[in-house]
Amino acid sequence: MEINFLALLVAALSTLVVGFIWYNPKVFGTIWMKESGMTEEKMKGANMAMIFGLSLLYAFLMSLILQMLVIHQFGAIGMVGGDPTIAKPSYAEFMADYGNAFRTFKHGALHGFITGLLLVLPVIGTNALYERRSFKYTMVTAGFWTVCFTIMGAIICGWQ
Repeated sequence: MEINFLALLVAALSTLVVGFIWYNPKVFGTIWMKESGMTEEKMKGANMAMIFGLSLLYAFLMSLILQMLVIHQFGAIGMVGGDPTIAKPSYAEFMADYGNAFRTFKHGALHGFITGLLLVLPVIGTNALYERRSFKYTMVTAGFWTVCFTIMGAIICGWQ
């Protein structure tokens, strides 16, 4: 199984698209600004090229690990040490039977959503507790990443 870098890049780019919509003042942007303590004045001094560039890099790194969670075939490859050429014949038989099983956008979206709900939400929620952030902040931020992981999972798993 080869890594599809184009799918990972498109998945990473999708986070920027979702962010432009999610953090629009007419959606959750105003709530996020209030709950995070962000002001128009603070935003004016930001290096947006650096922010978007690093955001894309971070999203790409997330997509690298997310593919392991949404594409089950990576688990089969992991069980043979990562090199299918040295695997026993049973591996080839298994992959012949199940090689593309569950490789759909829908399945990837499900696993992306579950990852957002059960991994991202607790991480953001824990940080928010110690940072004394509000429940609204937690829900806006974790909601954003859960939607992103759902879309990213769909792209990564369904793109063949």
